[in-house]
Amino acid sequence: MQGTRCRELWLNHRNAMEDLYARRAEAVREPPGTTWGRLRYLGPSLIVTANVVGSGELIMTTTLGARAGFVALWVILVSCFFKVAVQLEFGKHAIDAGETSLRAFQNLPGPRLGRVRWSVWLWLAAKSAQAIQYGGILGGVALALHIAVPTIAVWHWATLTGLVTALLVSRGQYRWIERISVGLIAAFSLFTIVCVAVLAGTPYRFSWAELSSGLSFHLPPEAVGVAVAAFAITGVSADEITTYPYWCLEKGYARFTGPNDGSPGWVRRARGWIRVMYLDAFVSMIIYTVTTAAFYILGAAILHRRGEVPQGYETLRTLSRLYTESVGPWAMVIFLAGAVVVLYSTVFVACASATRTFTDAFTQIGWADFQDPARRARWIRSLAWLLPALWTALFLAAREPVAMIMVGGLAMACLLGLIVFTALVFRYRRLSPALRPGLAYDLLLWTSCLAIAGVGARAVASAF
Repeated sequence: MQGTRCRELWLNHRNAMEDLYARRAEAVREPPGTTWGRLRYLGPSLIVTANVVGSGELIMTTTLGARAGFVALWVILVSCFFKVAVQLEFGKHAIDAGETSLRAFQNLPGPRLGRVRWSVWLWLAAKSAQAIQYGGILGGVALALHIAVPTIAVWHWATLTGLVTALLVSRGQYRWIERISVGLIAAFSLFTIVCVAVLAGTPYRFSWAELSSGLSFHLPPEAVGVAVAAFAITGVSADEITTYPYWCLEKGYARFTGPNDGSPGWVRRARGWIRVMYLDAFVSMIIYTVTTAAFYILGAAILHRRGEVPQGYETLRTLSRLYTESVGPWAMVIFLAGAVVVLYSTVFVACASATRTFTDAFTQIGWADFQDPARRARWIRSLAWLLPALWTALFLAAREPVAMIMVGGLAMACLLGLIVFTALVFRYRRLSPALRPGLAYDLLLWTSCLAIAGVGARAVASAF
């Protein structure tokens, strides 16, 4: 009897759980009709921005600036601006079809290995390699904390960072993750922009001629490797584009639109929530483009002129000179606090995102069940403990944050072709006819796809 009662309580709890990925008629909500109303529903791209900031901006962007000077600024700007249309196509598909990215990969045309499509295996291979990148970022957090409190060893800080991440992600739902993400990135990004402005009064001030040289579309051969990694990581990378639909679904864009019954009401709601999603993506693009450019300029203006490139355990000490040389020695304290915040934002959001995407990938293999909210939650909680432990172990084994992040960036670069292909399939084979965009959008999408393919090709060609 006791076992039966427990099972009844568990079933009642399970049935009461709100499935954020299900589209039901009772969850339908009319989209806001004003810009202010739409701003209240921003969120998915702000989570993505928190993921972008840590590895893409603080470490890889400044490292590229340190190696190449101003000349490669165009790589950063192209990376931030032109990938957004592909992100929009993934988000639009989530609203239209209510489908997650890994489920969409499983439904792409092409061969299978067992029951799983080639695209899912490719994603799994690249995502598994990306664990090295997140180990490097977690290590960056540990190094910053060690500089602040040197009496505690780096490996202790790394272990503590992994444990805190596991605790937060295993207990956190969408709203909790969104709020933490926004708070983590705001203060340090603003401080970085102020530091660029302060450079005008220091020996590291730069001229407009130097800045404009970064728009010449030239890439020195010695910067090719780091440029490819930076392009793959900065802006919305293949990883953020893949995870964006999950946050759109959990925010409610598809749930509020309702099941696709083809009715005029559904079309009206779908168009309205797609407009909200557009605003969400473009607002965050402005934030991370400005902030990423600021990080790059600091690296080019200070570290490149000093001949210093971040590497090894000295990565954070080298990066700290971005602030101590532009603002003053007192800025070291603010830098360390900001470095912990900005790097940890990536660790936190990356873990929250990976728990969802890996659970979905394992569902395609047949191990998990993403459609069952109770089983999905158990998988997410388990992975929330497993992934930080893996990242911590990888950092303690390698102890080279910049090199580790470059490896992850190159792994994500291998997914860019899949991302472009999937976006075009969404647009021309999956999109509901009533939601087809205009010519301007299609031009932006094709420009985005060509830029993603073209920058990589140009970088490789520059090496010869």
